[in-house]
Amino acid sequence: MTAVEGTDPSGGFWSFSLRIYARPDVPPACLALQDEGGADVNLVLFLLYLADCGRMLDDESVAALDLATRDWREQVVKPLRGVRRTLKDDVGAFAADQTAGLRSDVKRLELAAEKLQQFTLESIAPPDTAGTAATSRRLAAATHLASYASRCGNWPEDALHVLVDAWADDAAARCNLD
Repeated sequence: MTAVEGTDPSGGFWSFSLRIYARPDVPPACLALQDEGGADVNLVLFLLYLADCGRMLDDESVAALDLATRDWREQVVKPLRGVRRTLKDDVGAFAADQTAGLRSDVKRLELAAEKLQQFTLESIAPPDTAGTAATSRRLAAATHLASYASRCGNWPEDALHVLVDAWADDAAARCNLD
């Protein structure tokens, strides 16, 4: 995940995601959650973002967010990701160095699709009104992630710890962890 045109200057969810993703070890942890655990990284980050904003969601709300973005993820984001990954290597008579420009274009489109998903999540569950006020941001993060993980299957624990630690470190640095 890298910055793309139109980055949210307000410090919203997109900015939060870029900040977390820039931390050491987070990109491979996100890939492990996605590829090995079946997680939608945008949704995982959004659940951490809501916890960071002091909001608590119940299981039904987490399920509703997953359902609201499932078709987009399955029909747009995953196919773009698949094409981008395929273009890393030769495809029949098409050498990877010949398709590098196309791969770059597909990567840009994939990021734009993820950004649109993030803005949509934020509009569906605004961080100032989603769920209820959390009594603890740590508890909200743990509750959100446990709820979503139960929908996905087994997540690699080490990858999850990397992501949660990155979130906690970021929150602590901003004096936003209770």
